[in-house]
Amino acid sequence: QVQLVESGGGLVQAGDSLRLSCAASGLPFSINSFTTGWFRQAPGKEREFVSTITFIAGRRTLYADSVRGRFIISRDNAKNTVYLEMLSLKPEDTAVYYCAASRTIGEITTTSEYEYWGQGTQVTVSS
Repeated sequence: QVQLVESGGGLVQAGDSLRLSCAASGLPFSINSFTTGWFRQAPGKEREFVSTITFIAGRRTLYADSVRGRFIISRDNAKNTVYLEMLSLKPEDTAVYYCAASRTIGEITTTSEYEYWGQGTQVTVSS
């Protein structure tokens, strides 16, 4: 059974930092053989792309315009864990953050191309 479990969310003030973790278990092979990503969803809004990391002749990352320069995605292949380092948090970053994994290798930004999803972790940023 494939499971993705997010952790690290919480209530912080604007300008603070958080690091989210996504621990994968039950994968048929190393997380490095998957494309992994982070999405977020605020109440009443669509789930939106945040960041993705994959390996295509080297590590590649991609970020949404709203988080570029503030968020850093990484993963520890030995631990099968994906991270999202969030710096200089803003109130508009408030959302439930989900990690996802896809068997397709590429810079994937759409929800439909990810087949494995975690249950999410709440991030709330107050002004």
